[in-house]
This record gives sequence, structure tokens and C-alpha cells, in this order.
Amino acid sequence: MVGASSHDLPPWLRRAFRAPNRVYDAGLGRLLGGRFLRLTHTGRRTGRELHTVLEVVERDRGTGAVTVVSGFGRRSDWFRNVTAGGPVAVDLGRGPRLATYEVLPESEAERVVLGYERRNRIATPVLRRALSAMLGWRYEGTPDQRRRLVEQLPVVRFSPLGRPGPAQSSGPPAT
Repeated sequence: MVGASSHDLPPWLRRAFRAPNRVYDAGLGRLLGGRFLRLTHTGRRTGRELHTVLEVVERDRGTGAVTVVSGFGRRSDWFRNVTAGGPVAVDLGRGPRLATYEVLPESEAERVVLGYERRNRIATPVLRRALSAMLGWRYEGTPDQRRRLVEQLPVVRFSPLGRPGPAQSSGPPAT
């Protein structure tokens, strides 16, 4: 499925993936806890504001940074929009906050994925089946497979700026 996009999914599954946005639209994003975030990004072609709900695989409570995996790889619409440089905001249920993003280097991405697997050991069989479906090959969690996974599925960290509010502008953090 890597190289695919959400447009390649059956309509019923696209609707299911969009359902969490309705929770945020109703002001109930807190119900999804810190496990999910709603990413606000700008369409690279349309310039329209778009929303995507993503699972948080790591969260730094000190800085507010949250990390996600692009399940459709580098061809994911949200990933392409974010890396095109438009404004980005993240919402963990308390309102959107302007954010910068960083595509993690592979060594750090591997560490993040390993930590996620360790924190979710009970769900490991389901997690590995889901990852296998996204990757297009059987993922069993070996170090070599984890390295291959992060080559195919970018890991992205969003670092919120300031107080909750509407998206205005952002991009990769200055280095």
C-alpha cells in the first residue's frame, strides 16, 4: 500500500478514516485523549485548509511535541501538504496550536517506533498486521525490518508554538 494515498481506499474506509474529524468539529477532541491529534494543513494545490486525524506514537509532555507516522508513506496527502511548506497546526483536543514539523532521521525514527511497540505490547499482533498491510510486506518487528519500515513510512514530529489558536504559518524548524 506504500505509494498509495487515501484516494486509493474504498469509499467506506475513507469515510471511516474521516469520522474522527467530526469528533473534533463537535468540540469533543478531548475524548480521543492524547492518543490522537488533528493536524490542520493547507492543500498544496488548492490552498484550502484541511484536517487529518493521526495517531500519536510519541509525546513529549515537557515540550508538547507529538510524533506521528505517515501510514501511506511519502505520498500521503497530509505529508505532501506539510512538506510543501504551508501552515501547520496540531490539536490534541484543546484547540489548534501553530506548529513546526521535522521529518525524523531514520535512527531517531527507529527509536520512536521501537518505543511505541514496547508501550503497546498487548496490541502487538494487531499492530504488526496493520503495519504489514501498510508496508506491503510482513512486519515482525526485527531491527532490520524496523529500519526498512522507517525508510518507507516517514516519522514526523510536530512541535507546537505558543497558545492554542488558528493556523497561521510554519515550516521546518530552523537549524
